[in-house]
Amino acid sequence: MRNFISVDDVTNMDALIKKALMYKTNPFADQTLGANKRIGLIFLNPSMRTRLSTQVAAQNLGMESIVFNVDKDGWALEFEEEAIMSGNTVEHVKDAAPVMGKYFDILCIRTFPSLKNKEDDYSELYIKQFIKYAGIPVVSLESATLHPLQSLTDIITIEECLESQQSEYRNQKLKIVLTWAPHVKPLPQCVANSFAQWVNGWGKAEFVITHPEDYELDEQFTKGATITHNQDEALKNADFVYVKNWSTFTDYGKIYCNDPEWMLTNEKLRLTNHAKVMHCLPVRRNVELSDEVLDSANSVVTQQAGNRVWAAQAVLSEILGSSK
Repeated sequence: MRNFISVDDVTNMDALIKKALMYKTNPFADQTLGANKRIGLIFLNPSMRTRLSTQVAAQNLGMESIVFNVDKDGWALEFEEEAIMSGNTVEHVKDAAPVMGKYFDILCIRTFPSLKNKEDDYSELYIKQFIKYAGIPVVSLESATLHPLQSLTDIITIEECLESQQSEYRNQKLKIVLTWAPHVKPLPQCVANSFAQWVNGWGKAEFVITHPEDYELDEQFTKGATITHNQDEALKNADFVYVKNWSTFTDYGKIYCNDPEWMLTNEKLRLTNHAKVMHCLPVRRNVELSDEVLDSANSVVTQQAGNRVWAAQAVLSEILGSSK
């Protein structure tokens, strides 16, 4: 593995999941793999779980990690080619990324979409420019359209639940539902896009996406899923329910509907097959998800967040192994 930007960078998902779960059992199995190597975590937007889990994962492999918050610690970066830099940007990525490539062995980048210009956001200019100019492997810590480390974590968590409760899921077709949830502001489509891409790539379950009208996602990520505007119908017999808000895609970055009826509750969970409930966090309690669900035995959000370490460790291990 050279870079980790999407599911397309993974040649064997099952093997990657297996490696992550191995690390969960034995975190220091490869503690010298990254000895004398350095990882740079470059944040254009804030983070908690992504930052901390990647630092822990790197340390488990013997790597030194350095965090750099571009918006607070350094100059504003320019990403457009042939830009006339007479505005607020001070340094071009063409100059900054190659220098980072000299300092680090792996570069991890976190960016966010503007939610103003769909063409710009979906071009993935920021992370592509780092890949183009850094000269070293690049890992996405979330980009304008995808969050691959989160989605790998999600599949790991589902596999882990299946393994620990084999009798519950034996002899039945697994059903996974991604449901839209209300929120107080427009959010990116990254997590929803990415989850759809990875579940479709995993290919071991019936996959249903449910959302209000006008919240369709980009078909390049959802193709293969059943899509419905009827949440109750979608939830019937679901084994896993992933709850996430996202803003509109066609009329880009808007909130039209904020119907509280879309919040997941225990009453709605009764439609499911005692479904495990997932969320990437942070979560707006009693807006996206009710307290009664988040604090119940159905919720695996803490388990899911904990697995962020093992997802990151598996990916970094693959990149380090490829560079030997």
